[in-house]
Parts: sequence; structure tokens; C-alpha cells
Amino acid sequence: MSARLALRGLQVSAGACRLLGPIDLDIAPGQCLGLVGESGSGKSLTVLSLLGLLPPGLQARGELLVDGERFELGSRAHHALRGRVIAWMPQDPQASLHPLRSVGAQLVESLRVLRGLDAGAARREAIALFERLQLPDPATLLARHPHQLSGGQRQRALLAMALAGRPRLLLADEPTSALDPRLAQEALQLLDGLRRDLGLAVLLVSHDLPAVAEHAAQVLILRGGEVVERGECGAVFARPQHDYTRELLAADRLPVLAPAPAGARLLELQSVSVTYPRAAAPAVAEASLELHRGQCLALVGESGSGKSSLGRAVLRLAKQGLGGRILLDGEDLLGADRHRLRALRRRIGVVFQDPYASLDPRMRLVDLVAEPLRIHGLGDPAARRAQALAGLAAVGLDAALADRYPHQLSGGQRQRVAIARALATGPDLLVCDEAVSALDAHHRAGVLALLARLKRERGLALLFITHDFAAAHALADRTALMRDGRLVAVGDTATVLAGTARAG
Repeated sequence: MSARLALRGLQVSAGACRLLGPIDLDIAPGQCLGLVGESGSGKSLTVLSLLGLLPPGLQARGELLVDGERFELGSRAHHALRGRVIAWMPQDPQASLHPLRSVGAQLVESLRVLRGLDAGAARREAIALFERLQLPDPATLLARHPHQLSGGQRQRALLAMALAGRPRLLLADEPTSALDPRLAQEALQLLDGLRRDLGLAVLLVSHDLPAVAEHAAQVLILRGGEVVERGECGAVFARPQHDYTRELLAADRLPVLAPAPAGARLLELQSVSVTYPRAAAPAVAEASLELHRGQCLALVGESGSGKSSLGRAVLRLAKQGLGGRILLDGEDLLGADRHRLRALRRRIGVVFQDPYASLDPRMRLVDLVAEPLRIHGLGDPAARRAQALAGLAAVGLDAALADRYPHQLSGGQRQRVAIARALATGPDLLVCDEAVSALDAHHRAGVLALLARLKRERGLALLFITHDFAAAHALADRTALMRDGRLVAVGDTATVLAGTARAG
């Protein structure tokens, strides 16, 4: 079968500096091609070049062949393919969907623009797309806003918008990085069905190597903007020829942690509940846990199980609907007034899932790390800068990076900055909410090793919220499993996760 889409001689440059290429690729109807590489390898530049959406200052050269017809990259004819021939499914549906408009209004708008349908026909097609993507009660769901949908539902709504123009090629950009294992598998199986039923070609951009191996026929490995290896997926992963491919595969195989002795009890949750306004049931019900110094407790469960809600309760980010007691060294966080809570928060650091979203893009790295010191009135500006530089060094970042901005770093480096900031006030407890789920295998392994070292050297207590069982195995001494807002198993990590695997 001849390739429906072919890319020839793609190069991306900034002035005289070449950032990517040359790259050639071919994708046949119904085929999945995996695009793999660490942060900064050129995956996103490849996707943006195919879409004609490169940022100002970057130029793409090369040509696109669609059913034998040639299109010069960056030309008006190339841009006209966007949405109709080439569609994009971005990584983060929460950030990609308009928060103030219903998902139905956004999908209907896409259908009217891309296919010229009237309002009634567009709504009927929107319902049909939701049905094809196995979304429940499509007519009701269309009226809801993005925040009223689960993570998996938001992703399917975004996929419906990508399919609105009946494209031939779907660029699936890290479609599973924010999903738990069950939802990730369902999403990839859904894409497999679309490839089979619609003859849709899929470029799967992912750092999930097992997923690429299972769902892609061919794989292309990028490093530093260059293709270092390509071929049939099974052959490349079974017998990698390039050292970099071997490094990626080795980084994906995380070691299993040897449990460390626990210190004194630091955090205790007693019958904690979290109830959101107008919710039919509590997000968390009667949760009781203990966490000791020098110990990591992984909090695992599917999307919507209550993991992040319990983490928000520990951080006192929820302002109402909290019940029970959350004791930090015996002092109840839920009973603390505003001034006492501020003092207690010096002892708790937090690292969020997406460092690019959690770091102020207008601040230099040294100022980001020093910000908690300034907020709590610790030291003068010179002392805060010195401590921030020491914090960057402690997480393995060179002092030469101190005056750069977040966009000038890789994803792994940004997460290290977030960790340095969380540790700036010398906390006893570090809460990590999906802190490695957005990272490629190489950076995930590096950040997990960093957290394990900091836990060991500083006697930190870690509450590690994750849907990544391999990461929990590599870092957590104990694991708590949540389901439907309740803790259903608590114990040593190997036992709890083995029981979860058997149940699955």
C-alpha cells in the first residue's frame, strides 16, 4: 500500500542555526508511526512543522506529499490542510479546551468551520462523534463545560474536535501522559479502532515506550533534532542499534526500591473527608493514614479516585468541605487559623504535575527558587539569592542556569527547579502530585533518583501521588490505594501493587 502521507527533507532552523532535521517519514492509511525521544529531541518541532504552527523566528523547509500531491511546508496550501487533512490532538485537554464554553459549543463551531454544516446538522454530527468515541449520554455531555468532565472525557471531547474535519492524519501528542493506566489503555485502543474503521493514519508522539511498542507498527527515534534510529517497532526495541535507544529503554526499566527504616511519625490523617459543593457524594470519605520521617508513601488510584483531593486537603488548598483531622507533628492543620497555617506551610513543600504551568514564565530561575523565602520573610535579598543558588545545586542544576527563564530549560530541568523551590524553606514534608507523569523515561528516572536521594539525605517525608505504578515501586516504601474516594488497601508497596495487578 502506498503512503498516504510522506514528509520529505523537513528541516527547522532559527536563522543560520539548524534545530531539526533533515527528517523523512511515511505513514500509510490505518498505520501508527511512533515518534520517540526525550524532551528537546525535536518531537514537538516535528508536529508543529506538520501543522504549520511554528513559533515566530523559526522556519521550516521541506515538502509534504498527500496522496502524491506536493505541498511546500509553510505555504498557504499547506496551511489549508490543517484540521481537514492533518488534525492535532494536544497533550493537555484541560489547557486546550476553552473553560468558559461548553464542549458542545466548541465542537459544533469546529464542525461548522471545517465542514460548512448548519447549526442543526453540526449538532447531530457532534452527537454522532461523541457516540463513536463511546462517551455516555452525548446530548447531556455536550452541554457541560470542560471542568464538569473527567480527564478521560475531556480527552475524548478533544479527540472529537480533531476528527471534526474528517482528517487523514491524526497527530496524537502525548495522549496518555495525564491518564491512569486503565484510561491510557482505553484511549490507545480507541485510536486503534479509529485507524481500523476510518483508515486514519496516526503519528503517536509519546514517551511511554511500552505503549509505542504495543500500538505502533514503525518507530522513529529522535535525539537532538536528528533521527538516530528507525524501523519496525518490535525489531528496534528488541535489538536496538544505537546507544541512545539502548539508554532510553534502560531508563524505562526503573529499579525497585529497598524499603528504608521509618523515623518518627510526622503526618497523621484521622477520618479525613472532602466534599465539594453540590456533589452527590464526598470525593474522599473516612481516610486515615500515617506518614513517617524518611519515608515515602505513594497514593495511587485511577482518575477520579480521590488522590488529588486528599492531597489538596493535606495542603489545605480546599477552603471548605473538609472533615476529620490532619495532624502535622501533632498539630491539626484543619484547626489552624490563618497566621498559624502560614507558619505550618513553611514545613510543607509541593511539586505539581506540570512544571511549565507551575513556574512563572516571567521570573528567572533563581528568583523562582527564592520566592518562598521572600514570602515567609526569610533573609535579605543577597542571602535569599545565595540560598536559591545552593538549592539549584542540590537538585543537580548548574549555577550558570540561575538567570535563565523556564522556557529555556528541558522538562526534566524545569521539574528540578520546582523541587528546589519546594525545598527552599527546608520542609519536613514534600507532597508530589503526579510529579513525573509528564516526563520522558530519561528525565523520569533522573527525577525519581533525585527524590530518593533527598529523602535519604534529609529525612524528608514524601507523599507521592501517582498513577505510575513503576514510579511507586521505585520510590515508595508504603502505598495506599484509593477507589471511589476510599482507601481500600494500605501496606508495603510490593504487596499493595501486586494485589492491584491481580485485581486488574
